[in-house]
Amino acid sequence: MELKPADLSRIRRIPLSDRKNLVKISEFAGVPAPGSGFGEFLESLPKIRHRTNAADSLKSLVEHILAARTAGFPVTWALGPHIVKYGLSLLIIELMRHGIVQAVATNGAGAIHDTEIAMIGETSEEMSGHIATGDFGMARETGEFLNGAAHDASDQSIGLGQAIGNKILRENLPYTSHSLIAQAVKRNIPVTVHVAIGTDIIHMHPDMNGTRTGEGSFIDFKLFVGVLQGFQRGGVHLNIGSSVILPEVYVKAMTCANNLNGTPCRNFVTANFDHLSEYRPLMNVVHRGSMDGGEGFEIIGRMEIMIPLFIRLLLAKLRGE
Repeated sequence: MELKPADLSRIRRIPLSDRKNLVKISEFAGVPAPGSGFGEFLESLPKIRHRTNAADSLKSLVEHILAARTAGFPVTWALGPHIVKYGLSLLIIELMRHGIVQAVATNGAGAIHDTEIAMIGETSEEMSGHIATGDFGMARETGEFLNGAAHDASDQSIGLGQAIGNKILRENLPYTSHSLIAQAVKRNIPVTVHVAIGTDIIHMHPDMNGTRTGEGSFIDFKLFVGVLQGFQRGGVHLNIGSSVILPEVYVKAMTCANNLNGTPCRNFVTANFDHLSEYRPLMNVVHRGSMDGGEGFEIIGRMEIMIPLFIRLLLAKLRGE
């Protein structure tokens, strides 16, 4: 078959004025006036209604969180270890002071980094070269403290998060003020630690007890289910910097909450913050909100920039700046 070039002179065209456009100057970012506050900055962000418009998502999420706080609905924070590793702990603690954190969930790595910060004001070791020597993850004090907390949890029939927070507060570690877990426990905010056995450095230590660790973490799972049962009328769940464990825990815990409530939680809001878009947070967290009549947001970017910006906007709105 002989192919000939298409005759583009026959192409039909339409007037530009008849076309439906997605971007309008009325939705452009404004220029904040000199001396204006963060509230004005928030309002100056572009209003272009793209599905992936992070600025619009950020503004909507701030409004949802403040509305949940006003209505007395839960605002839960699932925090991966990068919250600590990027130095963002004090920002979350500030939100605790303003009543915008009704529960904190983290994984084993998050608990380790948070505890080491409370102990010595430092965390996160260099792996290169230390795996070959067998020294990676072998800090004695870290293992003794956290595995000891697992024993406390088992002996007292409490969750792992509660036990770790109690131990940090009881021993008055030098940097307790920087510990998310301790500050949550101090304020009677539920804090749960969801451990996957074999994934954390302290599981290599001789004082590790899988039975006690698993028991404490399972109590925390049940506590987290209880928190999510409060989403029947509404709420906001945030997943920040966890791409596997916490999204998986969340979807199982929400299933249990719906099962126990007898009627499904609906019209709640979910959001995921991370460097990259990952399958589990997108499906288990973001889509869960929209699947059940609410909204789900995905905000992708450098967390050391996005999280401070997000929290600053949240506090500015709260304070009426």
